[in-house]
Formats: sequence, structure tokens, C-alpha cells
Amino acid sequence: MNIKKYLALTRAGIMESLHFRLGTLVMTAGNLLYLIVVYFLWKSIFASSETEVVNGMTFTDTLIYLVLATALFGFMEMYTVWEMGRNIQSGKIVLDLLKPMEYRSYLFWSYSGSFVTNFFFTVLPTFIVVGIVTHGAIPFGINLLFFAVSVTLGVMINYSIDFIVGTICLYTESIWGINIMKQVIVLLLSGATVPIAFFPEPLKTVVYYLPFQSIYNAPLTLLLDVNPSSEAVLKTIGTQIIWCIVMTAVGKLFWKISLRQITVNGG
Repeated sequence: MNIKKYLALTRAGIMESLHFRLGTLVMTAGNLLYLIVVYFLWKSIFASSETEVVNGMTFTDTLIYLVLATALFGFMEMYTVWEMGRNIQSGKIVLDLLKPMEYRSYLFWSYSGSFVTNFFFTVLPTFIVVGIVTHGAIPFGINLLFFAVSVTLGVMINYSIDFIVGTICLYTESIWGINIMKQVIVLLLSGATVPIAFFPEPLKTVVYYLPFQSIYNAPLTLLLDVNPSSEAVLKTIGTQIIWCIVMTAVGKLFWKISLRQITVNGG
């Protein structure tokens, strides 16, 4: 694999992200307003509880979980579905398929530059602020390494889900409604909106058999565990690896089959 051509796409992505700085600032401001709402909502929930620990989580644990989930969402979101939808509707997809690079890889590396900028503009500042506000409640140790590995796998699973949903546009030629539904499902069942620890037991059991919880819940669980057991780490990361392989294979197969449906509007 010629890594230089992929890194060239990463550099281009970084330059593009830095060029559209206003969009980043608006997204950051929106996330800040969302986090303010989350803070007061969960503060009220815990204030009405008879104990300081609800479903195994304190208010501080819940706040850290949801704040970092929001930061990870900004970090992982690649807008792949929108890009595929626009390219399919405009016919640009045909030109992309002629490039000397697999379309799936090309699309991923085209957005990889956003990971770099989002890390420095979103994830890192969020870690610092949360660490200061919670007086160092985030444990720093070997769990950070597990967290980094888990986030990497989460990115790959999230991208595979987006790619599968984007491929549906080859059949529908419109992706807006499907993508909105996808976002709602992923954010809810991944634990990004409500920690999975607060789900009812039957739903919690079902969610752990789905790939969504491997996107946000898995890395955040590893991060918040001060001394994670080897069994827990292997189970969490092992599950992510399995879903990564499965979702990648499904995405490639679905794309290969769906290419037969490709049409170019206007000719």
C-alpha cells in the first residue's frame, strides 16, 4: 500500500478544515449549548434521586461520559452519507470510481484530515476543560491506551455504518430522511445521548449485541474504569474488532452488489 497517496488526502483534508474555520466555531458553539442543557438536565435527575449513585454511575461519571461522547461525536463525524448522496445525485460518483484508488478508501482518507483538526479543536480542549471542572476525575493511566485503541476501532465501525447507509442512495437517489433516522438510532443505541447503564435491562442486553455501542460506549467505559480488568478489556476490544471486520465486509459486499444500480441523471 502506497501510504503517501493516503497522507496526501489527509493533508488536503486538514487544509480544507482550517480554511472553513467558521464552521468549526459554529459547531463548537452548538455543542457548548447542548452541554449546558445536558448539565442542568442530569443535575436535576440526580437531585431528585435518593442516592448519589444511579445505575452504577455518579453525577460526575455521567457528566464526563456525556461530555466526552459529544466530543467524540464531533471527532468521528465524517459526513460520509451526505457526500455519497451528493456525488450519486450529481453523477460525480462516476469520476470518483475512475480514480486509481478504491472508492471506500478514497472517501475515508479524504475526510481523515478532519480527525486531526477535530482532535486539537474539540477532543483535546474538552479533555482539559473536563479535567479542570471535575478536579481531575478522569483517571489517567493504562486506560488511556485502551481508550485510544477503542476509539480507533469505533471510528472504523462508525465509518462502515455510514458507508452502508450512503450506499442505499444508489437505490433511493435521496438520502436525507434515511440519514436522519440513522443518526437518531446510532446516537441513542451507542450511548451518546443517554448512557447505556441507564437503559432498561432487556434493552441493555439487546444493545450489547449490536454494533452501535462499540462506537461510543465501549471507549468511554474503558476510559472511566480506573483499573480495568484484562477480561473486560479483551472482551470490549475483541467485540469491537469482530464488529469492525463484520461491518467492513458487509459494507464492501453491499457496495459491490449495489454498483449495478448506478445511474447518472441527465445522461
